[in-house]
Amino acid sequence: MSEQELMPIEQLLPNNLFILPVTGNPVFPGLFTPLMITDNQDVEIVNQAIKHGGFLGLLLVKEDNDEEEYSEKNLYTIGTVAKIVKKIKLPDGGISIFISTLKRFETKQYYPSGPYLVAEVQYLEDIEDEQEELRAWTRLLLTEMKQLTKNNQLFSEEMRLNMVNIDHPGKLADFIASILNVERKQQQEILETLVVRRRIEKVLVFIKNEQNIAQVQAKIQARVNQKIEKNQRDYFLREELKSIQQELGLSTNPKTDLINRLKTKFKNLPLSEEAKETVDREMGRLEGMDPSSPEYSLTRTYLEIISDLPWKEPKPENFSIESARKILERDHYGMKDVKDRILEFLAVRKKKQDTKGSIICLVGPPGVGKTSVGVSIARSLKKEYFRFSVGGMNDESEIKGHRRTYIGAMPGKIIQGLRITKSKNPVFLIDEIDKMGVSYQGDPASALLEVLDPEQNNTFRDTYLDIPFDVSEVLFIVTANTLETIPRPLLDRMEIIQLAGYTSDEKLAIGKKYLVPKSLEKHGLSKSEIRYPAKILRQIADEYAREAGVRNFEKSLHKINRKVALMLTENPEEKLPVTINEKLLYELLGQPIFVEDEILKADRPGMAIGLAWTSMGGDTLIIEAQNTPGKGEIKLTGQLGEVMQESVSLAYTWVKAHALERKIDPSWFEHNSIHLHVPEGATPKDGPSAGITMTVALYSLVTNQVIAPDLAMTGELSLKGKVMPIGGLKEKVLAARRNKIKDIIIPQFNKRDLDKLDEQVTQGVNFHLVGSIEEVLAIAFPEDEKREAMQPILMPSTSSDAETISKAVALAVREALRER
Repeated sequence: MSEQELMPIEQLLPNNLFILPVTGNPVFPGLFTPLMITDNQDVEIVNQAIKHGGFLGLLLVKEDNDEEEYSEKNLYTIGTVAKIVKKIKLPDGGISIFISTLKRFETKQYYPSGPYLVAEVQYLEDIEDEQEELRAWTRLLLTEMKQLTKNNQLFSEEMRLNMVNIDHPGKLADFIASILNVERKQQQEILETLVVRRRIEKVLVFIKNEQNIAQVQAKIQARVNQKIEKNQRDYFLREELKSIQQELGLSTNPKTDLINRLKTKFKNLPLSEEAKETVDREMGRLEGMDPSSPEYSLTRTYLEIISDLPWKEPKPENFSIESARKILERDHYGMKDVKDRILEFLAVRKKKQDTKGSIICLVGPPGVGKTSVGVSIARSLKKEYFRFSVGGMNDESEIKGHRRTYIGAMPGKIIQGLRITKSKNPVFLIDEIDKMGVSYQGDPASALLEVLDPEQNNTFRDTYLDIPFDVSEVLFIVTANTLETIPRPLLDRMEIIQLAGYTSDEKLAIGKKYLVPKSLEKHGLSKSEIRYPAKILRQIADEYAREAGVRNFEKSLHKINRKVALMLTENPEEKLPVTINEKLLYELLGQPIFVEDEILKADRPGMAIGLAWTSMGGDTLIIEAQNTPGKGEIKLTGQLGEVMQESVSLAYTWVKAHALERKIDPSWFEHNSIHLHVPEGATPKDGPSAGITMTVALYSLVTNQVIAPDLAMTGELSLKGKVMPIGGLKEKVLAARRNKIKDIIIPQFNKRDLDKLDEQVTQGVNFHLVGSIEEVLAIAFPEDEKREAMQPILMPSTSSDAETISKAVALAVREALRER
């Protein structure tokens, strides 16, 4: 061998290198690796390098390079020199070369060489510190890598052997950096680090990151394996269970289990003959069906609903009247008549031991406790109850169910309630029965006729079930605001119990006993944190919640408690308890809704105050009449109904017919038109009970008198002046009291209703019982007898008289002007 062949290859490295741009990761020294080259220009660079000794400079391309051609600006300055060991041509025109990387270099300058990159380079040597410290770093590096590669499939056994066999610290760091999953910029930083100890430090940081990732990966893998093992274990256990069941002769077919379960349930139910035939027929169909068939689930649901219904006869009712009385007294304040009526109803049930034909209708304005009374009745009877509302319902299928042929068919509310309560004699609370609608889908009120009729509901037939079921033992309690919109046939099947509105004293007691504790608990407050004086509760009832019920009263308390809770949260040092006074009340609730200025006053001729009954409770109406020149016409405004318009006609006819005896000039009606208005104009009004009020307003207008102060009236007027009875007396009296009325005129026929009213309702009110309109006028106009007769209105009767009068008027005007 020649001496040249024995020289180290590092001494043969040329000063000038052909530069090959590398677009992936940088190539470290000390590696023997293949490179795939497909670009034509890169292939030429390799060919030129082979011609000139086979050495090639590998430089990494910077990331921000978007150009197709590479130049010294978009290449790093430090790279690796490689010796081309072998070249293999590929079928697609590219080449594959095997290179042995030797050493780091740094580019000094580039030479122009046509399309090739040729650079003058300076070779770089590793800088090593003290050998003892460096060996320690090397040992630490090997230890960490062994821990990382242990049981890690990403690192092959060949990599581990190569790593152990490398005896140079710098080359070991380069090898590890090349096999770690490190970003290209960070690998380039390691390549550019010449101090071996610092290079090892950087590599150790990346090894630690890889170890952390490997630990997380191991945890995830362990969880996944655990789930897989559990699934496999469950699978084997289920298969083993199936084998055991087969050995014991037990069924493992869900369909068979379902059929056996249904048969067992039906065997213990006292079904009627028709129901038994239907069930047997459907069970036969179910047994012959495939579980994947749509009909299978429909038939299954149908049979399950039948099996869930309470077919067995209920136990005899066992309740105490005394216990029922205590429950009613505890749950509700006042309402003595209502409680007595309910206790009478319960006593008859207990005495007769007959639960059939029991339908109660609780009627009253909103917020008086109709629904809660129904719940109390259920508690008194110790029964389950089911509540649903029919307000706005316009589909009779909601009551009687849908046909099974429809998709999503289900039973009606009656069957659903029986299935939920699991009792044959529960309490059904049907709310808002007066607000049902009628549409092309049917009439729910008519559907309820069969349900609520004691003669029919023992064989009630739901459309979905299509088999008779006895609902005669269900106690039906319905609620309504008014009876006017309930169909008469439906109303005849019910026992009506009226719930009237509350007085201020009753609202005060209800607020103390029920509403305030309930609202405090709802808002997380205690009695030691807030205090409501009785005066304030009465003020809330009078100025913010003057309706018949207590719903707005409760809302006002909720609003106060919410604001106080916020105040205590923001100011923990607030002095306790917070006492609600008048000033604080106005701050929390704002200005009063009902003030003294809004109290109706009939302080001018042509005005009168009437009392009306509405579904919201009693109300006061002001009747206003005004005359204008005309020929006796009557104009009505205020959305008056037909009955109320007839009352106006009756009143006008009576006043006109009795004009002479009441000292009224009949010619007044011939030369005046009357406009009668009832505020509020946007609210429809109807009913006959404003007859005497209309008459008083017209009489006041014609005679130019003001009615007695603080006087209101209600009563229907006949054509001959007779005052007829009215309804809703209690609500009207309460409305009058809310309006500070002291005297009320009512028909004498309503004396029996007046005697039934509690002293709390009538306290402070003077009642005048009348039988004729003359008595009404005597009370309304106490000075009427002293009134002088009206002077006749002189109007010209002929043309000559008219001319004479015109001339006289003109002469009088001229004389007046002359004097001025």
